[in-house]
Amino acid sequence: MLDFSDTSFADFFASELKVNIDDPKYSANGGSKGKRLRYFLQTCDEATAVRTLTAIWEHRREYLARSGDADPVSNAETRYLGLISRLSGGTASSQTTAAQQAAAVDRQTIAKFKAELIQVSSLAPQARGYAFEAFLKRLFDAFGLAAQEPFRLRGEQIDGSFQLASEIYLLEAKWQGQPIGVADLHTFHGKIEQKAAWTRGLFVSNSGFTEEGLAAFGRGKRVICVDGLDLYEMLDREIPLASVLERKVRRAAETGSPFIRLRDLFP
Repeated sequence: MLDFSDTSFADFFASELKVNIDDPKYSANGGSKGKRLRYFLQTCDEATAVRTLTAIWEHRREYLARSGDADPVSNAETRYLGLISRLSGGTASSQTTAAQQAAAVDRQTIAKFKAELIQVSSLAPQARGYAFEAFLKRLFDAFGLAAQEPFRLRGEQIDGSFQLASEIYLLEAKWQGQPIGVADLHTFHGKIEQKAAWTRGLFVSNSGFTEEGLAAFGRGKRVICVDGLDLYEMLDREIPLASVLERKVRRAAETGSPFIRLRDLFP
C-alpha cells in the first residue's frame, strides 16, 4: 500500500489520526495494511472516515510527486472528491477543502448541462449570450456556489457573481466567434479594481483566449479564466466545479498565470 511499511503505517495513523491501527480489533478481516484500513473505515464514523481519506490522499499525492510516476488510477481525483462529498453530506470536517464540500451533482443533471451547453451554440448571437449567462448561473447554483443574477452598476454591466471558499468573485461571460484578446481582459480587470480590494474575477469565454492577449494581460492579476473546453471537459469527466476553480486559483497563485487548461490541472 503506497510506500508504507508496517511501522510507518502505524506511525502515520498515530500522528495523523491518533489511532492505534495495530490494535487487534482492526485485524478482524486480516492483518494486511489494506484489510486493516478497510475495516477501520467500515467501523469508524463518517467524519473520521473523511479525515482518514483526506490524510491518505495527501500522502498519496506526495508519494506520486516524489516517484515521478503517472497516476495508475483513471480519474482518481474525481473519484476521490465524489467519495468525500458523499461521506461528508455537506458537513465535512474543517480539514477538507471547499472543493471537497461541493454539492454532489448526479449524472443525469450533468448530462443535461452537457446537452444545454451544446444547444446554446445553435442560437443566434444575441440570444446565445443571454442563454450562456443563464446556463452559467444554473451551473454554479447546482454546484452550490451561491450565484447571483447579472446586475448593472452606473456605467458598467456585471454578468453575475458567486462565492468560492468565502471569497466573492465577479463574473464576466462571453460567447463570441473569436477568442478573447487583451482589451476585454483589461476591461474586466478594470471593473475588479474599482471594487473592494478582496474582490476577484472569473472570465468565462466559450471561444477561449488568444495567447497574445494572455501574454499582454500579464501575470499577478486578480482574474482567473475558463474556456468552453474547460466547461465541457469538467462535465464530461464529472469533476466538481469548485474543484476546477480552486485548482485554477492555486495555480494562478503559484505561477501568476490567469489561464491554465483543465486538462493540465487534472491530467
